[in-house]
Amino acid sequence: MNRREFLKSTTAMAATAVAAPSVISSAKAQSRAETLLIVSESGPNNIDIHGVGTNVPGYEVSWNCYDRLISHEMKTGPNGAPYYDRDKFKMELAEDMKLGDMSATFKLKKNATFHDGTPVTAKDVKWSLDRAVSVGGFPTFQMGAGSLTKPEQFVVVDDNTFRVDFARKDRLTIPDLAVIVPAIYNSELVKKNATEKDPWGLEYTKLNTAGGGAYKVTGWTAGSEVILERNDAWKGGPLPKVKRIIWRMVPSAGNRRALLERGDADISYDLPNKDFVELKDAGKLNIISTPYSNGIQYIGMNVTQPPFDNLKVRQAVAYAIPYQKIMDAVLFGLAKPMFGAKPGTPTEVAWPQAHGFNTDIAKAKALLAEAGHPNGFETTISFDLGFAGVNEPLCVLVQESLAQIGIKCTINKIPGATWRTELNKKVLPLYTNVFSGWLDYPEYFFIWCYHGKNSIFNTMSYKSKELDGFVDGAVTAAANGDKGAYEKDVKGFVDLAFADLPRIPLYQPYVNVAMQKNVSGYQYWFHRRLDYRALVKG
Repeated sequence: MNRREFLKSTTAMAATAVAAPSVISSAKAQSRAETLLIVSESGPNNIDIHGVGTNVPGYEVSWNCYDRLISHEMKTGPNGAPYYDRDKFKMELAEDMKLGDMSATFKLKKNATFHDGTPVTAKDVKWSLDRAVSVGGFPTFQMGAGSLTKPEQFVVVDDNTFRVDFARKDRLTIPDLAVIVPAIYNSELVKKNATEKDPWGLEYTKLNTAGGGAYKVTGWTAGSEVILERNDAWKGGPLPKVKRIIWRMVPSAGNRRALLERGDADISYDLPNKDFVELKDAGKLNIISTPYSNGIQYIGMNVTQPPFDNLKVRQAVAYAIPYQKIMDAVLFGLAKPMFGAKPGTPTEVAWPQAHGFNTDIAKAKALLAEAGHPNGFETTISFDLGFAGVNEPLCVLVQESLAQIGIKCTINKIPGATWRTELNKKVLPLYTNVFSGWLDYPEYFFIWCYHGKNSIFNTMSYKSKELDGFVDGAVTAAANGDKGAYEKDVKGFVDLAFADLPRIPLYQPYVNVAMQKNVSGYQYWFHRRLDYRALVKG
């Protein structure tokens, strides 16, 4: 794609074939100034956060096209850039929130409408949250993480007043109302497009936005392009400066970099780390790097399947991983190591934190022999092809290192559109993945990734009543303000996770974003995706 092709695609509505050249040129310049072009490796497979198997790029569409009752204020992050404030909330669709002992009452903005002009009412809010706790899968589990589990908890007081009744004291309840899942839908529009087999209208919202957020999808070609237009009637916050978003999927990292360097693209955020380092050194683009909140890249092992049901095999893998090579050759230093803690290092009341494993091939071989596999074995290591820039070289290095202890790995590249579905089948023996907890609390990460209650992201099929007890205890202690019990429980589940080793943390990744110098307003959010509403193009 060159500059001429880009301008042609973004000005089709502004310039006609019979217009004079000077008019076309003026329209092109205006359109380009009002349009933000984003290029990335992969795109959404579903634009509804409630959809089955919606991938991470799909979160970005949902975040920008739907409102929630509340959102977060911003603060200055560790790198000086705006960063969401975990503990401070602002109103979005609600104009007021009153917290009681066991409930929260919201007054809705009376002038808020959906994209089709329909007024937003408390009935829409209730239907939307009922949907979230009822569709099953990821959305329902996410709501449950904040003790939001039953439609009976959501109460219409009047057209403009809505109440959430708490199931129990839980410090995660209010933060859970500010994540992507409790989005507010145009209930009548979705119900018109629902069927007996699809009562929540998931097939309709998979392809169509039905919200009232700052943007709406006006064009989508799966795997190729998403076009979003600003909702000029949005009342959830200040009207965004950028009128149009064109998000293109450009699988080649080299092409994405070239588009940025030529000025044909405005933003990209999943280039190889080597490119980010070089682009930062060149100084022609703004590069912002921010550590994932509550997140790690890890190697997961299915503990219900031989040979990974054997702890010594899992420990052998942990000693065989080429941690520093990954840091140097794949990440180019743009990550925080989560390995190599010195012996005797005290466990912190925090997550993520480093484990004590380092690369030790001799020790890995010995453990594998003790496990009954002196000659190794064959397996597969899987990764999300939608983020191949990091995942593929990482898996190649792991494959080479495991071969030194006799483990022959075939690399399994799974398309990004089906990665979440395949991961959640919980049959992959060995894989790499990233998980970043939306709510930045240690117990929240462990609810999702280690708890035995069939968590969506406990893809290792790991179960430990002892660890579950520590996690549940931490949730209760936090709600009751019992600091001593909370600290004991957090240390308990971290220690046990490292002892049982169902997954091996590698590093805390950075979100790296490259932008043209005339683009500003980038904010880091818990979901790690772009918030178009704050972006400005000079």
